[in-house]
Amino acid sequence: MFEITLPALRRGRSLVLQPMELRLPAGSLTGIVGPNGAGKSTLLRAIAGLSAERAILRREGRVLDRSAVGFLPQSFTVRANLSVLDCVLLGRREGLGWSVPPAMIAQARDILACFGLADLAARGMNSLSGGQQQRVLLVQRLFRNPQLLALDEPTSARDLHHQLGALAALRAHARQSGTAVIAALHDLTLAARFCDRVLVLGEGRLICQDTPEGALTPERVAAHWRVTPELLRDRDACLVVVPHTVE
Repeated sequence: MFEITLPALRRGRSLVLQPMELRLPAGSLTGIVGPNGAGKSTLLRAIAGLSAERAILRREGRVLDRSAVGFLPQSFTVRANLSVLDCVLLGRREGLGWSVPPAMIAQARDILACFGLADLAARGMNSLSGGQQQRVLLVQRLFRNPQLLALDEPTSARDLHHQLGALAALRAHARQSGTAVIAALHDLTLAARFCDRVLVLGEGRLICQDTPEGALTPERVAAHWRVTPELLRDRDACLVVVPHTVE
């Protein structure tokens, strides 16, 4: 179990989020949801150690070193003429010498294949679309083998097919590796379908941390997203959130 203690989080002089305590099970995918301006990005940057306020991270009661935390911001572009394979290998740049061990190259190719990117291995990063770059950078972070991975809108630049594929692969990776993944998501249906737990932010505080069904109640969605929600079930019995304009 990962325990995260966060102080009050600010953006400049403005208070964005009240202090909070988070618990993330190892091997789980946790979604952060909330309306625009709720503080999702601020929260993730604090977890990654990129804010002025110092978050305390523990795993099974022991303080977690920052090097064990991976972070992927919402918007990041690689303009270097670097191949996709080399970009992934740089995820373990601390362990690279004058030559790259064949086993490490094989591991990089394997993880690219897991995310459907094997055919892009020789392509230059600066030749890829925004969505393709986002997928490669996600793989790079995973290649570092972080214990805790924080992702800000990891599906924002992807089409529907790749949104589903990325979240399914992330969930599978978390369960296989024991990594705790926490991701900001705008799509409540995707959060309900793929996340083990959901954190709801609103009104400058943590509203709840619960299962998707427990977190995304009609009353809570209506109150914080200012819509009239219709909650359905898909063919796999997963929760579907259909928003309607408030009448």
